[in-house]
Amino acid sequence: MKFDLLNRFRFMAIVAGIMSLLLWFVYMPVKYLLHNESLHQATIWIPMVHGYLYPIYVLFAIQFSVSKRWKTLNILGLILAGTLPVASIWAERYVVRKYGN
Repeated sequence: MKFDLLNRFRFMAIVAGIMSLLLWFVYMPVKYLLHNESLHQATIWIPMVHGYLYPIYVLFAIQFSVSKRWKTLNILGLILAGTLPVASIWAERYVVRKYGN
């Protein structure tokens, strides 16, 4: 697999989407609904990993969208897609349909 701009963005969009799903539907319920300290300690890595990977997603999204000369609002939409569960995966599918081989 050639690791060009599209594939780098695709990889990070999928990873960011999975991490966002884990954050919203595993870590947050464990922390705020279950109040179980042992489960919380077992899932504490999720927000840390998400916090490190999201900026990488943002950089790859900016790099890809600027190379395709997108408008500023479209770039912001692509960046914000990484904050909602499944949105970055949807954005990845959109980009692949539009620019994929």
